[in-house]
Amino acid sequence: MMNAAYRDHLGRPIVAVTGMGVITSLGQGLKDNWTALTGGVSGIHDITRFPVDGLNTRISGTVDFIDLPVENPVERSYAYARETTDEALAQAGLSGEFGGPLFLAAPPIEPDWRDRFALADRAPPSQRPGDAYDRFLAVLRDKAEPALHEAWAFGAISERLADRYGTRGLPVTLSTACASGATAIQLGVEAIRQGRTDRALTVGTDGSVTAEALIRFALLSALSTQNDPPTKASKPFSKDRDGFVIAEGAATLVLESLESAIARGAKVLGILKGCGEKADHFHRTRSSPDGGPAIATIRAALEDAGIDESGIGYINAHGTSTPENDKMEYLSMSTVFGEKLAAIPVSSNKSMIGHTLTAAGAVEAVFSIQTMLTGTLPPTINYQNPDPAIVLDVVPNVKRDKQVTAVLSNSFGFGGQNASLVMTAEPA
Repeated sequence: MMNAAYRDHLGRPIVAVTGMGVITSLGQGLKDNWTALTGGVSGIHDITRFPVDGLNTRISGTVDFIDLPVENPVERSYAYARETTDEALAQAGLSGEFGGPLFLAAPPIEPDWRDRFALADRAPPSQRPGDAYDRFLAVLRDKAEPALHEAWAFGAISERLADRYGTRGLPVTLSTACASGATAIQLGVEAIRQGRTDRALTVGTDGSVTAEALIRFALLSALSTQNDPPTKASKPFSKDRDGFVIAEGAATLVLESLESAIARGAKVLGILKGCGEKADHFHRTRSSPDGGPAIATIRAALEDAGIDESGIGYINAHGTSTPENDKMEYLSMSTVFGEKLAAIPVSSNKSMIGHTLTAAGAVEAVFSIQTMLTGTLPPTINYQNPDPAIVLDVVPNVKRDKQVTAVLSNSFGFGGQNASLVMTAEPA
C-alpha cells in the first residue's frame, strides 16, 4: 500500500520531475539557456540556412551551433532530442536501461523537396511516373532502406531514442501542433498515475525550420515581418505585435513517481500537479475568439491539480506574439482568474526564443520549473508599446526576483489543440 504522502488529492501517485534538459536558439543546456533567458537575451537572428531573397520573413530562432546536416529536419530533431535527453538523464542520476516508456512530441515533417527529387532520380526509368512525389513514393515502396527511414521519417526519431536509452514498450510519437510538448508530458503523467510505470521519459523536439515551412506559415499570415532588427521582432502582448517568430529547440523531462524518486535518493526538481486539455473545433488554424476551449483547458488543469485560482503564483504564457492568439489567451486568463490576474506575473519565453512549435510545451515546462527552483521570473522582452486591451503584468523587459510555488504553463495550438500544465515546488 502506497504511503498517503506520495498520493495526490485524488489518491493517485504524485508525479515528480527529477531530470531536465533543454536546447534553444539561446544555447545548449539548462545553465546557458537560463542565464540568457533571465538576462533578457534574444536568440532570434537572420536566417542563413537557406536563401530568403524575396521573402517577407527573413528571421528565425534556428539552432545553428550544433554541427548537423542543415538540409535534414529529421536528423536535426533527433539530435536535439538526444542532447536534451542526455542532459536530463544525467541530472536525474540515471544510466543504463531507462526501463520506462517514451513519449515523444515530434514535428510531422516531410522530406525536403531536394531529398524527394534526389530519391526519385534513383528510381529506374520504367518506374518513373511524371509526378515527382509519385516517383518519391514509388522508390520508397520498392527500394526501402533503413538508413532512408531513419533520415527522413519523423516516426523513426522515437525508435532511435528508444534504442539509445532502453525505454520500455513501443515508443509513442505524437503531434498535437503547438501543444505537442505539453501533451507528451501529460501522457507521461497519466502513465505514472495509472500505475503502469514508475518513470517516464517525455521529450519535445523540433528542428523543422526549412524554406518550405517558413513559406507555409507566411502564407497563413502567421509570421512576424519585422525583420530589422531580428531581436525585436517577437513582442508578445504588445500593441504592435504582428506574428510569431519560427524557431527550433527541444526539451526532455524525466518523470517519476514521488515515492520512486525518494526511494532512490533522487533530487526532486518539481511536481507535475495537474494537466488539462480541450479541443477547439472553431477553425483549422485559428483559436475560437471567445476563448471558450482555452478557458476550459485552464480550468481543467487547475481542477486536476486540486488547487483554485488563488494558488497560482506565475503564468508561463503561450504568448506567441500573434495579434489574435495573444488576445484570446488574455481573454481566457482574465475569465478564469478574474481580478486576481492583475497580481499574477505573466511572461512569455517566446519573446526571446521564438516559437519552437512542437517542442514549445516541453521547453516552457522546463523553464517553469526552473522559475520555481531559482526564484527568478524571466521577463517578456520587447515590451515597449503596451496593448491597452491586454492589461497584464508581463514582467516587462527585466527579470524579477520572486519566489513562487505554483506555475501554470499554457500551450494553445493550431487546429484547436489546447493543453495547460500546473507545476508546483517539491512538497515539504
